[in-house]
Amino acid sequence: MRTSRTARTAKGVVACLAVIALAAGCSSSGGKDDEDKSGDGGGGGGTGVNTPRLKIAMVTHSGEGDTFWDIVRSGAKQAARKDNVQFLYANDKEAKGQAELVQSFVDKKVDGIIVTLAKPEAMRSVLGKAKAAGIPVVTINSGGEFSEEFGALSHIGQDESVAGEAVGDELDKRGKKKALCVIHEQGNVSLEQRCAGVKKSFGGSVENLNVEGTNAPASQSSISAKLQATKDIDAVVTLGAPIAAYSVKAKEDTGSKAEIDTFDLNAEVVKRLKAKEVGFAVDQQPYLQGYLSVDELWLYKTNANVLGGGKPVLTGPALVTGKDVPKLEKYTARGTR
Repeated sequence: MRTSRTARTAKGVVACLAVIALAAGCSSSGGKDDEDKSGDGGGGGGTGVNTPRLKIAMVTHSGEGDTFWDIVRSGAKQAARKDNVQFLYANDKEAKGQAELVQSFVDKKVDGIIVTLAKPEAMRSVLGKAKAAGIPVVTINSGGEFSEEFGALSHIGQDESVAGEAVGDELDKRGKKKALCVIHEQGNVSLEQRCAGVKKSFGGSVENLNVEGTNAPASQSSISAKLQATKDIDAVVTLGAPIAAYSVKAKEDTGSKAEIDTFDLNAEVVKRLKAKEVGFAVDQQPYLQGYLSVDELWLYKTNANVLGGGKPVLTGPALVTGKDVPKLEKYTARGTR
């Protein structure tokens, strides 16, 4: 597993934070609330604390079928189990719907809110209301540059521009000349930053392709059409694990020689790395994003701690290849990587 210099530094910071948090304590729902009182995320172990029971809500921009968020929730539930937290989850891929869900948790007077900022402007007003109500907020995964401005304690995730640049550098090392960057959710600032980062560092050319990520047949058809029309594409960069699977099928259908590379990791991607159907993957460690965000709110409420001193806590990027498969298979199988 290889990391950029920024990612290597972040990796050390995250590891230390995770140890501190532990010491202190020793697929999608379609927009409906998902309550897990036990917080058992399948990570194993973990004994409860004797601090007061807290209620923490997470609201994401996840669309249906995105397995990435299953891993985030797995981490959040494991931390909740340890921290005596009632964990609530809801999601909506539409910005307006996501904001309304956040407002519903403000109205319920939860003890803390975790939120993504894929479409940040839609969240500005409601997060201001959370702050006015005295509810601490942690942002994760996307829109980290807006986190402090919107009043959050801190942001937990990867720097998407840095991650994109790491991909561009890797494509250069692999001798690629023309890349297709597949954006599966239009208007998502993090996805746009990834493609922009690839374009910035890659010595070849990069073309973006927008697809409807929640519609598998349509996405695969769009990628196939592009590969059929542009024969010299030698790399397809997808920005989510499910899209990588669609791209592999599109490659097979068209007879393209392009290498499929992807952001994000799950059991399916690990299988495809092993089968050499995917060249490499960018792991932003979603389990950590869920785990640390719950832990941070617990630490803040019970001990006035703020992870990273309010600065972004980076969980990636790390580049994963087929050589990393043996040590990752058991973790992806249980849904924690």
